[in-house]
Amino acid sequence: MMIETMQAVEITGAGGPDVLKTTTRRRPEPRAGEVVIRLAYAGVNRPDALQRAGQYAPPPTASDLPGLEGAGEIVAIGAGVSDWSTGDRVCALLPGGGYAEYVATPAAHCLPVPSGMALREAACLPETFFTVWSNVFERGGLKGGERFLVHGGSSGIGTTAIQLASAFAARVFTTAGSAEKCATCTSLGAERAINYRDEDFVEVLRAEGGADLILDMVGGNYLPRNVKALADEGRLVQIAFLQGPKMELNFAQVMVRRLTITGSTLRPQSDLQKARIAERLRAHVWPLLEAGRIAPVMDSEFALSEAAAAHERMESSQHIGKIVLKIA
Repeated sequence: MMIETMQAVEITGAGGPDVLKTTTRRRPEPRAGEVVIRLAYAGVNRPDALQRAGQYAPPPTASDLPGLEGAGEIVAIGAGVSDWSTGDRVCALLPGGGYAEYVATPAAHCLPVPSGMALREAACLPETFFTVWSNVFERGGLKGGERFLVHGGSSGIGTTAIQLASAFAARVFTTAGSAEKCATCTSLGAERAINYRDEDFVEVLRAEGGADLILDMVGGNYLPRNVKALADEGRLVQIAFLQGPKMELNFAQVMVRRLTITGSTLRPQSDLQKARIAERLRAHVWPLLEAGRIAPVMDSEFALSEAAAAHERMESSQHIGKIVLKIA
């Protein structure tokens, strides 16, 4: 019989990393269609920091605890779940609650841990791979041979996007803020890594004929610059706004050059939509992970009780790749 309580990290009020505090919570029980996972590791992501700062509220039915991805072992199964068994090792996209020893999540949002991959690495797959696949390949429609620009190439999203786009034969360009980060990006498959402190990505992409697709999480003054960097009939997919969501834009360029501007966030999407993304990842991306052709880039590991330090590391923008919390 499982213990009824668990250790977790909660947000004690909107603010900086110091509002993250260790607490004791009741262990969740699975509802119909859900599983409970005993987590070994949880990924740390920008949306966690936004939630902590009071800028990204969880859905009404989700846990108030931060944490949108993790990996571990299924220990309980809700009614109607037939695809998984207790003892299965999985990684999962979570509605929240990942900064804890146990978490409940829809069974359809779980994926098997790729063979040969440790739980530490597997915990870093769901949030970034769901985001990149749905925005780059489904919403953005990236095809082999197209010129693809991803900003923040050394981030978790960036390192994932570079590898996946390269694996599907796109020409990959990226921006990053140091020589070390640029070197990491090219080692992952980027044709050209642009140090945004020294070069103008607009000039670089225009010299190549323009980007067919741009994935951006910066926003702010990058919006009009992205439009300039696009090729005619190019697509811009916005997934975050580190520099803010508002900027003046000349939409005449969008019309004359037949550009598409779109975007999405993952967490508010329906459980069914997330389940469909999981199915496509298992079909198209999991074989690449199993074969070792792509893998998460790991930055650092912190204990669950050190979640505040993990957030400080992430918000310093010094990290390259993914940050994880060791739960057990």
